[in-house]
Amino acid sequence: MAEAIAGAVPPGIGAIVVGNFPLSSGQWFEEHSHPQHQLAWTRRGVLGVAVGDVHWVLPPTLALWLPGGVVHRTGATRDAVLSSLYFEPDRCALDWVEPTPVGVDGLLAQLIAYLGRDDLADDARLRGEAVVFDLLRPLPTTPIEVPRPVDERVRAVADALLADPADQRSMEAHARAVGVSRRTLTRLFVHDTGMSFDRWRTHARLRAALALLAEGQPVSRVAHAVGYATPSAFLAAFKRTVGTSPSRYLDGDG
Repeated sequence: MAEAIAGAVPPGIGAIVVGNFPLSSGQWFEEHSHPQHQLAWTRRGVLGVAVGDVHWVLPPTLALWLPGGVVHRTGATRDAVLSSLYFEPDRCALDWVEPTPVGVDGLLAQLIAYLGRDDLADDARLRGEAVVFDLLRPLPTTPIEVPRPVDERVRAVADALLADPADQRSMEAHARAVGVSRRTLTRLFVHDTGMSFDRWRTHARLRAALALLAEGQPVSRVAHAVGYATPSAFLAAFKRTVGTSPSRYLDGDG
């Protein structure tokens, strides 16, 4: 199943084409790009979008603008329908050059469904598209970066932590598991990811937590699932790392 529309947006008076793609939980499109700008959004479920090591979690309150040509992967952490708005660059009023989150309210959600119809008159389509452009406002929410290590030993530790964010083993224990000293693993982690082991693990835990919270799971359950003894410890780590609370982050107020 291909996500991108091949070539330019079909000839017509409008600038936007809407495509809808069902995604089952855990399903991801392979890394790809397309010539159009894209707004990725889901009406239900939770989307994930990854650009290199940078990962966004998108509940129905958030969408992500992806400039044309940006290589990315899109998937779902829970069953979802990816609604993609494709914007022909030559007809687009926006020139954002970086992936940019935007808030989605009820009006924008209805307009996305409206523009997905194939029976709109030209003047109605143009009016609808004009309102969409008016509603797209960048949000301060920043993604949580979890750089992928290159060294096989560091990657083995990273994979173990991604598979089980609640893994409480010390750095010494992880180092023994991959056959290196604590000092060597410390050096390799910083060299490969630009982060210390503790910081990288925190980022991995918080990214995993966001997907669970976006699905509506309670903070107490999520905190335990990603390795925190108490909800307050998790919330403190989130605010210290991201600068806002999880609820404000997912609402686009971060």
